Amino acid sequence: MAHKDQIATVFGGTGFLGRQIVRELAARGVTVKIATRVPERAYSLKTCGAVGQIVPVLCDYSDAQSVRAVVKGSDFVINCIGILFERKKRATFEHVHVDIPAMIAKACADEKVSRFTHISALGCDTGISKYAQTKFDGENAVRTNFPAAMILRPAVMFGQDDDFFNKFAELARFMPFLPLIGGGKTRLQPVYVGDVADIVLKGLFSNSSRFQGKIYQLGGPDVVTFREIYEKLFKYTMRPKMLISMPFSVAKLEAVFLNILPNPILTPDQVESLKTDSIVDNEALGLDVFDISPKSMDLVLPGYLETYKSGGRFAVEQNG
Repeated sequence: MAHKDQIATVFGGTGFLGRQIVRELAARGVTVKIATRVPERAYSLKTCGAVGQIVPVLCDYSDAQSVRAVVKGSDFVINCIGILFERKKRATFEHVHVDIPAMIAKACADEKVSRFTHISALGCDTGISKYAQTKFDGENAVRTNFPAAMILRPAVMFGQDDDFFNKFAELARFMPFLPLIGGGKTRLQPVYVGDVADIVLKGLFSNSSRFQGKIYQLGGPDVVTFREIYEKLFKYTMRPKMLISMPFSVAKLEAVFLNILPNPILTPDQVESLKTDSIVDNEALGLDVFDISPKSMDLVLPGYLETYKSGGRFAVEQNG
């Protein structure tokens, strides 16, 4: 069904999930505004739609008037903004996960936006990391300003351009071993990014308001430990590595030094996040509400992790 007369504004549209949402909105015929501090970063997404359908728009996230100006005229607004580590004064968890969502939600209310979807994080209500706590505070800020917002709490997302499996696969190329922080016992429930994007669109285009004003926990069909995550990685990249158990205290000490890097592979706050499981509560609203059968990791991972094999995509034939 085409929605050519509708306008959607996506905050964080150049991110992993944001790009997927932009592509799917464009396929539906929606005009998409991508709110960004650097419009040039969104230029590559213009090819996902017709000429003029996808419009990168300059937005100063620290200015409520700038946020409202971008929201103005939108039928739908989706907020995908989030960070995994803090940098400088404006790139703090508090500002990005709480202050900005509050501004966006208020702008949506002031501009009479039809539907607003906010992307949070699975386990934010029970997590002890600063990342989790600010994600939870952000949810409350959104609901205060826009009570009808649909809030999604996805687990760690996987897909072709993810920053999870790809990061560990890249590390496995040159590291002789990989760490099992806390013994690798933390349980995760990774969810396919395409499934999360599909839920966003189902919520936006539903003829009823039954999805609005609720919180949904989104996890895939597999609950795995971090050790099992590594095992899948080794299976599909054909790069087995030694796994060394690392106590949380040691990992946090190392993370202090790694946090100095411009794009750290591990931070002290991420070590804290691994102290709690990230899985869907049994009684929570989830993917089943949207009639979506989640894709398993084993169905998706081989399609992009095989590029990390020694010899590339055709490693089996070359080595056989």
